[in-house]
Amino acid sequence: MTDPNQLDDDQLLRHARTVILDEIGEEGQTKLLAARVLVIGAGGLGSPLLLYLAAMGIGTIGIADDDRVDMTNLQRQIVHATDSVGQAKTESAAAAIRRLNPHVTVERHDARVTAESAEALVARYDLVADGSDNPSTRYVMTDACHRAKVPLISAAVVRFEGQITTHRSFEPGDNPCYRCIHPKELPDDLLPRCEEAGILGPAAGVMGTLMAVEVAKELLDLGESLSGRLLLYDALTPELRPIRVHRRPGCVLCGDMPAG
Repeated sequence: MTDPNQLDDDQLLRHARTVILDEIGEEGQTKLLAARVLVIGAGGLGSPLLLYLAAMGIGTIGIADDDRVDMTNLQRQIVHATDSVGQAKTESAAAAIRRLNPHVTVERHDARVTAESAEALVARYDLVADGSDNPSTRYVMTDACHRAKVPLISAAVVRFEGQITTHRSFEPGDNPCYRCIHPKELPDDLLPRCEEAGILGPAAGVMGTLMAVEVAKELLDLGESLSGRLLLYDALTPELRPIRVHRRPGCVLCGDMPAG
C-alpha cells in the first residue's frame, strides 16, 4: 500500500522542480498532495488556475460552475477546447485536469453556489479560490468562508485590468472581508461583464496564475499573505500595484472580530 505521507517515484519525478525548492521540499509537496481546494468558476480566471493547481499536484480540486462551454469562451478560458463547446464546464475542465495529472481527484459541483448551499460546500475544503464573474457570488463566498474559517482567494478581471486579494477575516487583526471593501452590496448588473466590455484573454491568464501562486503560498505558509492588501493589475501600463485595505469596524460580517 502506498504511504500517503511519501511521494512515489512518479510524483517525485513529476514534481522534481518544486521539491528542489528549499522552501517547499518533499514535505511541502506532500502537503499539496493532501490539500483540498475549491475553485468557483471554470472561466477566464478559473481556467489557468485549475491547470496550475493540477500541475502543482493539489490532491483534490473541486470545481463549481453551472455553465456550458461556448465558442466565445475559448479566447481566454484555456482549460476548454473547441471540441468542448456545449459540454458542462466542469466536465470539460475535469477532462483537461485528468490529461495533465491523472493523480488529481476532481469533484464536480454543477450547480450555482447559493447562500443556502455555500457553507456546507466550503466546509469540505481547506481553501477556496473564487473566480466568479458577479458580485452576488462573491458576497456568498466571503460569508461562507468567514463562517467556516476557510481562507478565500478572490480575483476579478475585465478589459485590460484585474485585481486579487486574500480574505482571512475569521482571524483577528486587520484582515478584511469582501464586505469591508464593498459594504454596500453591488448588484450584478452594475459592473461590466466580459460580453459587454470585452477582455484581453492573457490578462485573465495573469490573474488566474496569480491566484494559483497565492493558493500555494496559503497552503504552504510561504511569504506574505495578500490578506489586507488588494493587488491591482493594469496590462496597458504595465503595472502591478498593491494597496492597503482594512477591516471595517461596522462590517456586518466581520466587524466584531478583535483587532489583534
